[in-house]
Amino acid sequence: MDTNTDSANLVKIQGENVNVFYGAKQALNNVSIAIQDRSVTAFIGPSGCGKSTFLRCFNRMNDVIPNCRVEGSIIMGDVDVNSPQIDPVLLRARIGMVFQKPNPFPKTIFENVAYGPRIHGLAQNKTELQDMVEDSLKKAGLWGEVADRLNDQATGLSGGQQQRLCIARAIAVGPDVLLMDEPCSALDPIATSVIEELISELQQRFTILIVTHSMQQAARVSQKTAYFHLGTLVEYGDTKDVFTRPQNEQTEAYISGKIG
Repeated sequence: MDTNTDSANLVKIQGENVNVFYGAKQALNNVSIAIQDRSVTAFIGPSGCGKSTFLRCFNRMNDVIPNCRVEGSIIMGDVDVNSPQIDPVLLRARIGMVFQKPNPFPKTIFENVAYGPRIHGLAQNKTELQDMVEDSLKKAGLWGEVADRLNDQATGLSGGQQQRLCIARAIAVGPDVLLMDEPCSALDPIATSVIEELISELQQRFTILIVTHSMQQAARVSQKTAYFHLGTLVEYGDTKDVFTRPQNEQTEAYISGKIG
């Protein structure tokens, strides 16, 4: 396995020997990876290869799946996110998540973004909350489209706008890391292009991990790519190297379309 990392970039998260089991079935096998700060890392591989399972390890979303057991450590800063002392709710404020299908709350646009800062007590007053909502919508590239309709229902937005609203909601609490699980798979090509441009802008502020079924998308948006196959991390390195000079025959076969 290629674990080439650039020492000039700080490691944000270190995964060590991560195993995941669904009952007796092992879904991830001994995965170790160093995720760099303020970068986009893409997880690619065939359906069922473990990439989404691994993504959910970072903010303990696997905790909500019955019979799921996670072994190994994921270190962020000097803390193992799997430690029993870690509150998953507070962890998910630090490690936000955007899902495959846009899932705005059945509330107004404003209330969707204000929800996180409100429950975590991040705003001292109404003005501060309004500023947080505006700032998050601007960072998500949505403010110009919704500034005069903040009290409209979020479900009235287009699919692409709803996904950017979900991104705004995720970043409103000031996370360190943003997880994206196939965020464009339900969107048309134009909306996908907008989200991809947004990802490039957001990486200036956040560490982003993205699961994508599109190798073209991984090549466009990421600096690092991890290729998974049958629950194993086969190869991890600079995206340009993984796509043009893969070190592993399995990676080469997937990239060239021989396996899928």
